[in-house]
Amino acid sequence: MALILVTNDDGVHAPGIIALFRAMKDFGEAYIVAPDRERSAAGHSLTLHRPLKAETIRDHVISVNGTPTDCVTLGINKLLPRKPDLVVSGINRGGNLGDDITYSGTVSAAIEGTIFGVPSVAFSLVADKQSHYDTATFFAAKIVAYVLEHSLPYDTLLNVNVPNVLRPDIKGIKLTRQGKRMYENSIQETFNPWGEKYYWIGGGRTFWEHGDEADMEAVQQNYVSITPVHLDLTNHSALSHMREHWPVSEMLEGPDEKI
Repeated sequence: MALILVTNDDGVHAPGIIALFRAMKDFGEAYIVAPDRERSAAGHSLTLHRPLKAETIRDHVISVNGTPTDCVTLGINKLLPRKPDLVVSGINRGGNLGDDITYSGTVSAAIEGTIFGVPSVAFSLVADKQSHYDTATFFAAKIVAYVLEHSLPYDTLLNVNVPNVLRPDIKGIKLTRQGKRMYENSIQETFNPWGEKYYWIGGGRTFWEHGDEADMEAVQQNYVSITPVHLDLTNHSALSHMREHWPVSEMLEGPDEKI
């Protein structure tokens, strides 16, 4: 029987994590270990400046006053009865597409699971209002069943984005690459009652790079997007080019300088 760790960045009471938790019970024993409040855009941050508290709020549901990464670290190493067979993160309300994955607490939780050698999948529903979590859980179950049977490549997690439509309106599943997103006017200036200036990050216009096999392109066409994400951030083609063309040895030459 599989042991599954369920987490998110929307908080332990979010409807998306409850829906995912219920779906995971069909595969074995599931535990929620999730932040006590919303931690969106927390990225892959760990809490090092204060102790963390884990509180069991009901059977198999544990709240942590920390980040999604904290939750996975504690869950795997301290809170679950053994090392889980799978980490699932989500279902995030809102897409995690393109450059968003570098900020996403949802994806970062899956990254942390992968670091600990546990197959991990991040699920997001590309929604901002009414959310069709039943569509997302249907495909989450299909993907989880495959991952539990076949595992994942080394140091690789899956970033899954589901269009916010009824299940009959989903055209299929596409294996995609990470796209590219640009923002315009995403930093707003505001003032407090005493005239002091503050800044608010968010909003503005969004521009997407269009192209075949990109995650956003698939979602816009009502396909479920599955993007394999590798932990090795090295640009291997650039590394090969630099080894061939950069005069590294010459950079060491020159007159001695006093320190």
